[in-house]
Amino acid sequence: MRIFIILTVSVVCVLPLAAFAQQASQSTAPIPDFSRIWTRSGFPWFEPPASGPGPVTNKSRWPYIVNQRLGGSPGGSPGLPPSEDGQGVSDYDQLVGDYTNPILQPWAAAVVKKFGEMSLAGITYGNPSNQCWPEPVPFIYKQLRVLIIQQPDTITFVYSDNMDVRRVHLNPHHEPLTPALYGDSAGHYEGDTLVIDTVGVRTDRPYAMIDLFGTPYTKSLHVVERYRLREYDDIKDALERHKKENWLPTGDIYSGHRGKFLQLHLTIEDEGVFTTPWTATITYVPGPDTWSEVVCAENTHQYYYNNEADVPRAEKPDF
Repeated sequence: MRIFIILTVSVVCVLPLAAFAQQASQSTAPIPDFSRIWTRSGFPWFEPPASGPGPVTNKSRWPYIVNQRLGGSPGGSPGLPPSEDGQGVSDYDQLVGDYTNPILQPWAAAVVKKFGEMSLAGITYGNPSNQCWPEPVPFIYKQLRVLIIQQPDTITFVYSDNMDVRRVHLNPHHEPLTPALYGDSAGHYEGDTLVIDTVGVRTDRPYAMIDLFGTPYTKSLHVVERYRLREYDDIKDALERHKKENWLPTGDIYSGHRGKFLQLHLTIEDEGVFTTPWTATITYVPGPDTWSEVVCAENTHQYYYNNEADVPRAEKPDF
């Protein structure tokens, strides 16, 4: 159960620190400037790779016309029946993960299949997002907007939904490693690329999954993020795969943009869940200069059923 409280802060974010700029000017190669608000569109969120192992995708589809509507869908579900031929974009009303994806070990495939059967039965199962829990990497990419703040020794990622905050330290992993809700993220620059290595994501928590299909993870989860500023021609093929795979709830925000895109390339491995490492991309465009915070708070309203939960009630006052 969750309720969203939206607060828009009308403040232009001035992000890069003077010390950071000085550090960049003194280095042999300029440090790329990612500091700003970035936004994306798409549920789920992974852009499948052009070839090779890729993420679990949705077996339930909507017709392609969902993403062809002028301006896109304003939010919520399009209210269309599943595509009869099984083709089209991911059906956000039925999250049926493809448990036949060869990246899944048999036990993990069984978990994904069980969640898919629940969704087909009309049951909305809990996940970190709809239960107001911190969202680990890579589940956190569900959020449509992120504020990146670069500093000399730290990079901070602030996500708009539920006040999730990740802090990436620009030095090696902590030793000894202590598992945490967001894991331990160590970053460094390789030319024009920010590389982040994340391990140590806690498993002893509710809703331990990496995507909306309930794909599990273990203590062996290892995520490598590579952030680069790209031109449209560099990422147009990935965007075409994105629009064919995922529902764009805020419409196509990519095709009309001509400027820098932020592309995130992911490599994910977990020897306890996957048979092989797999890859995907996620693409962002520059966002607005205002920051809307969405606060998720536990309450009795089940927003996905639009009714009130049956909670315990006293027969008479206890005072």
